[in-house]
Amino acid sequence: MSALPTTSSLLQQLRERQPALPEAQRNVVRIVLDDPRAAVVATVEQLAQQAGVSMPTIVRTCRSFGYDSVREFMLALAQDLAVSGSYLHRSVLAEDSASDVSNKIVHAAVSSLTDLGRRIDHAVLDKVADKLAAARRIDCYSVGAASTFMASELQSRLFRLGCTANAIFDAHQQLVSANTLGPDGVAFVISHVGRMPYTVEAARFARSQGATVVALTQPDTPLAEVADLVLAVSVPQDAVMRVGTEAYLAHLVVIEILMVRLAQKLGPVATRGLQQFKQLLHKHGFDSAEFSGNTES
Repeated sequence: MSALPTTSSLLQQLRERQPALPEAQRNVVRIVLDDPRAAVVATVEQLAQQAGVSMPTIVRTCRSFGYDSVREFMLALAQDLAVSGSYLHRSVLAEDSASDVSNKIVHAAVSSLTDLGRRIDHAVLDKVADKLAAARRIDCYSVGAASTFMASELQSRLFRLGCTANAIFDAHQQLVSANTLGPDGVAFVISHVGRMPYTVEAARFARSQGATVVALTQPDTPLAEVADLVLAVSVPQDAVMRVGTEAYLAHLVVIEILMVRLAQKLGPVATRGLQQFKQLLHKHGFDSAEFSGNTES
């Protein structure tokens, strides 16, 4: 086995040597530097797919830095992160420039959304859209700042599509809702962490009353376990916030995809309604150039 590099940190070597590497290896190093914490836990196949290279190229890249195997390379990377890890952002180091910070955060977000696109279960997405299209009432449950924002956005989008929808943030009101939804209703529960006891209890109770429970959450959470249908969202853990920007973006993208699919299923009536709403707000909204306050007809 070759001697492992000791003159400088692996992250520093990656940054310094990246420009001189062959193109395929540069792509591998870029993926690692964009999100080193995600790279540590990724498989060789996942890294190869993200970098657009073959799996042998991953092995060759590791060897070019003095490591006989991918496992040794990742162990060194994990140790490097443990020593120099940033509490600002998982990809950003304390000495990074403004350009570095900007590029790393944007690339990390793009990488997360790209991975989300590969992981979306389209069959589950269609089942959720079918349930929403047929629902008599859709109540959106949430807890916490991030999930409450998402639930409000979802309720607004459903309302514009002509669906009867509510956004409910109070624990007691969620239980009241769960008790009244019934078999024709949908409890759409949003919680990235997926562990808040009273929201999980409301979801469990709604299901016991015959309602369909849809969860927008991480896989394998208590909320996911009690739901009928799970829209699973996985993003790398944020270094600062419990629910970070990438989780926000991922949830918004899933909601956007779901609403477009729902509009397709609802047909021309929903499409015409959306067009009418847009024209209405363009002409009469407070932020419209045409708005001049209350006027008599």
